[in-house]
Amino acid sequence: MSLVKQITHTILVLCKHKASNTVIKIWTQRIKRDKLTKATIDMKCTRFIDVSMAHSHTVAKLVTGSLAYDDIWFGGRTRNPWNIEEFSTGSSAGPAACTSAGMVPFAIGSETLGSMTLPASCCGVTVLHPTFGIVAGVMSISESLDKLGPFCRSATDCAIVLDSIRGKDPDDLSSRDVFLDDPFLIDITKFTVGSLDDADMEVVSVLASKGVNMVPFKLKYTVDSVQGIANFTMDVDMLAHFDEWQRSGQEDEYESQDQWPPELRRARVFPAVDYLQAQRSRGKLSREVRESFTVDAFIGSATDWERVCMGNLVGMPTGFSNISNPPSPDCHRRTAVTTGIYAPPYHDDLALALAMAYQSVTDHHRQRPPIDDLGLNDYIPNPPTVTYPPRLLHL
Repeated sequence: MSLVKQITHTILVLCKHKASNTVIKIWTQRIKRDKLTKATIDMKCTRFIDVSMAHSHTVAKLVTGSLAYDDIWFGGRTRNPWNIEEFSTGSSAGPAACTSAGMVPFAIGSETLGSMTLPASCCGVTVLHPTFGIVAGVMSISESLDKLGPFCRSATDCAIVLDSIRGKDPDDLSSRDVFLDDPFLIDITKFTVGSLDDADMEVVSVLASKGVNMVPFKLKYTVDSVQGIANFTMDVDMLAHFDEWQRSGQEDEYESQDQWPPELRRARVFPAVDYLQAQRSRGKLSREVRESFTVDAFIGSATDWERVCMGNLVGMPTGFSNISNPPSPDCHRRTAVTTGIYAPPYHDDLALALAMAYQSVTDHHRQRPPIDDLGLNDYIPNPPTVTYPPRLLHL
């Protein structure tokens, strides 16, 4: 096991119904639409659905961004149920939006760089980004970055789902069996939790009131160009999977020509020396983060892009979403306020315990988007007036 995998970390994205059904997502590029037969999907997900989720029922296969990029797919774009002028971001757009809208009690998504963190934060739902290797069965983009985890309406549901889906799969060499304490029995008063400068002070105050020792904290590392390392790693790994796709010209049919096609063309000319140097820097980053982790867990922003990249490189992504108060009594549309709970590797149980403690005295996770119950000031123009510029490449 490499150093990078050894120091992977657990993060929780938070936002009541007991989990009973499951939903998975599939790649949704136009040229693959007619080729994704049931047999193909079952082959990809047999271990995960038929074995791991033996006590659940698959009710749908939800959309992901085309080839796991953003919220664009062959049917259009996925929107945020809390404000349908906004897109959900991605790539786990369907799991985030459907869980937020109450269409399903929970769903399974995946993350390489922000694909669970960002849509959960946008749609205001609870999502657990588990330690790398605890959950098996992802459709791979980048083997050392990809992770599966549950989108739920509460941290309690996340704990229930994680207990059902975690474990080693002989078909996934990165997976492993890991002992976790019962998060419902953890005494959080025995732990010291750090708060970063951008931590949500409501979360800090609530945890302190529950007896957690809260202290100021700063995560230190000296590695430059964390975003560059992340892009190097993901793009080269992605191209290795989709080499034939690019060489055969199928990229010309891709839904958004400013996304994967130019990134993968760039990846083809990356010097091998630079790629290896990036992986050495990644190892250094992992060691420095591990040495800097002097608290039992810490609280901070879940959507800061530098931290998203850093967290995924060392296996330590994201946070939880609160739903803000409406701007006026006549407006039901709201915006998520995002915070992350970060725990050391294989301490998913502690992240869940802290999240459940916070949600036990707050009601953000119990709020539901208005859907058909709009206020007087909730007029939604069609088409939406909000425009989104194309994603910029992070160099």
